[in-house]
Amino acid sequence: MISKIILFSLFLLSLALSFGGEKVDGKRATITVVYDNQPYREDLVTSWGFSALIKVDGQNILFDTGGEGKILIKNMRKLNIPPKGIELVVLSHNHWDHTGGLLELIREGARPKVILLKSFPDKFKEEMRRFVKIEEITGPREIAPGVWTTGEMGSTVIEQSLIIKTDRGLIVITGCAHPGIASIVAKAKELLGGPIYLVMGGFHLRGSSEKEILEIAKEFKKLGVINLAPSHCTGDTALSIFSREFGKHLLNSGVGAQFIVEDENGDKTETDRNHPFTLQKPG
Repeated sequence: MISKIILFSLFLLSLALSFGGEKVDGKRATITVVYDNQPYREDLVTSWGFSALIKVDGQNILFDTGGEGKILIKNMRKLNIPPKGIELVVLSHNHWDHTGGLLELIREGARPKVILLKSFPDKFKEEMRRFVKIEEITGPREIAPGVWTTGEMGSTVIEQSLIIKTDRGLIVITGCAHPGIASIVAKAKELLGGPIYLVMGGFHLRGSSEKEILEIAKEFKKLGVINLAPSHCTGDTALSIFSREFGKHLLNSGVGAQFIVEDENGDKTETDRNHPFTLQKPG
């Protein structure tokens, strides 16, 4: 059974106190990690890469596709996610561990629109156009109701991240965060305002020093980040430091983890069996 982290209505009071009454007019969102090298559900396959299914406003959006198509499809089946139900695929950047599962998804009958960066190689885009509609992104914009891309960020590795507007605040989902995880979160806040309720995905901090990671934790707090759910390329050192700095607001993630953010009228109170979530602000 997929454990669920449901972030619910009493927390609005702490948001109002912490952020001067700012409120994001948003939606209910469900995010399921379907591909990750970090384990969570024992019956799913771990492998280097990242992919997450986002369900918002009745639409199924797959953010990245992991590294190996067979593993992606196997995990999707275990999670009861039909490939043909994927309507939109967003690719964060042109690295194999984020794009590798796309062709297998298409072989399974999916015909999603694929949103990728204009900077992707022409050869990749030409191959994909044989099967699906491609939409190229440069700047930030809304790609589905309540779902935004940051647009192109970075220089050495150009990447886009997703921002979801919910009644609880913004959810920021990163593939690898090559442009810098704090810079991505700052961009999300600049674009859409409101509190940053959850930051999840790969943070690209493997090999970073403790000092560098502590600085990022400080930046998160300055930006008003409430919850973290890092995985993929984040690294054990960063997870340890974030656990110390954010306590119970560091949420377990990995392949099979599911995060449900209810709308403001939601009254469910389930918590993650491995990491109970308490209604308090970090710090």
